[in-house]
Amino acid sequence: QVQLVESGGGLVQPGGSLRLSCAASGRIFRINAWGWYRQAPGKQRELVASITSGGMTSYADSGKGRFTISTTIFRDRAKTTVSLQMNSLKPEDTAVYYCNAIDGNTYWGQGTQVTVSS
Repeated sequence: QVQLVESGGGLVQPGGSLRLSCAASGRIFRINAWGWYRQAPGKQRELVASITSGGMTSYADSGKGRFTISTTIFRDRAKTTVSLQMNSLKPEDTAVYYCNAIDGNTYWGQGTQVTVSS
């Protein structure tokens, strides 16, 4: 089992920045890919960015050049933090952001709200 807990969401003005964090624990040594998704009201959940256990990253067009995904693996491998640095935020980035992990099974966090508004 894998547990994911997101944090770092909030209200930010257009053009501002936020850094989301996902604290992952449990059987994370089997995880082969991590991701951040988002879901805006009335819309489907969509992939924002992903990173493999080998460090390969991928971004949705909406976030290219503005978002950066990264992982920090603690030495004992008992915990990993998956971060999403978001710069130059736009009102259309407003959504609930979810952390995701895959090891054959798919795990989700509870989500963190990001609101971009003046």
